[in-house]
Amino acid sequence: MKPLELLLVEDNPGDVELTREALREAALPCRLAVATDGAEALRVLRREGAHADAPRPGLVLLDLNLPKLDGRAVLAAVKGDPALRDVPVVVLTTSRAAADVREAYALHANAYVVKPADLDAHFAAVRALVEFWGGVVVRPADV
Repeated sequence: MKPLELLLVEDNPGDVELTREALREAALPCRLAVATDGAEALRVLRREGAHADAPRPGLVLLDLNLPKLDGRAVLAAVKGDPALRDVPVVVLTTSRAAADVREAYALHANAYVVKPADLDAHFAAVRALVEFWGGVVVRPADV
């Protein structure tokens, strides 16, 4: 089975490490790339500069609160770009604010997940996302 190419857009090193740990226990193989700000995320997705050889992600996990370019702007750019709009983007953030949830879906997020505070629940959420988007869903790139 081909590994799921996963782009994590997260500026918190602790959350990056938690995600890495969760992926080690996932049932599906994954390759993780990390962008620590929104501008870098767009460079990775557009394969610009040092990211020219970056694989196209099969899933983006996107935090909302990022330096340089926040997650909302990244989401709007991805879903507004015909070359990128079919890349699934799951907002993975600490915000439970109704306005954030509504805005993310208005910008065409594929899902909105609040980061669980409990470590085991966080691991389970990341694994479930990866297993769903990498093992259950059929994407245009798969056919």
